[in-house]
Amino acid sequence: MTPSICILPRRALLLATLAAAALANTACAPILLGGAMVGGTMVATDRRTSGTQVEDEGIELKAGQRIKEQLGDRVHINVNSYNRVVLLTGEVRAEEDKAAIVRIASGVENVSKVLDETAVTFQSSLSSRSNDVLIQTKIKATLVDAKDLISNAFYVVVERGDVFLMGRVTEREAKRASDLIAGIQGVKRVVRCFEMISEDELANQLPRPAAKQP
Repeated sequence: MTPSICILPRRALLLATLAAAALANTACAPILLGGAMVGGTMVATDRRTSGTQVEDEGIELKAGQRIKEQLGDRVHINVNSYNRVVLLTGEVRAEEDKAAIVRIASGVENVSKVLDETAVTFQSSLSSRSNDVLIQTKIKATLVDAKDLISNAFYVVVERGDVFLMGRVTEREAKRASDLIAGIQGVKRVVRCFEMISEDELANQLPRPAAKQP
């Protein structure tokens, strides 16, 4: 029996839950859990401030709407923002469209940087986008299973089998996650779009244990 078939019940449940959540939104939506179950306790691990998280949601909404208004259905663009850095993925018909979507996204309030990973090609098929959702669920399950990583420190975007990783992580975390994800079936390449932080910065962000009462 191969490891891909012999799946523990807990992992199978996680995969099913993640797949349902992703399909309930869009086929190319990023997967970012709100907390990780550690020793029976839900621990919030988003390394952005609450204010920045709200700004990122606003950036995604505004950029997506403006691209739709100006370019319509001739492009298929996914906009994801993490810590005010915008990642553009999807397909456009011409280089002129690539330049246009970067210009539009750059003009949105609070955007600090735009990463353009769009491709000049035909729009992806429904089967391709469904496959991306499946890859996403495998990635998130893999990160949750990795005991040396905090899974939702990673913002995962999959487009045509290419995996884009965002987040504020250390070099150790970035390498470990990239190595794990590169070995997942269906992943064509892993693109690191991280904001790198030091181990000291990470230690300062982690919750401190409560002092014991005398």
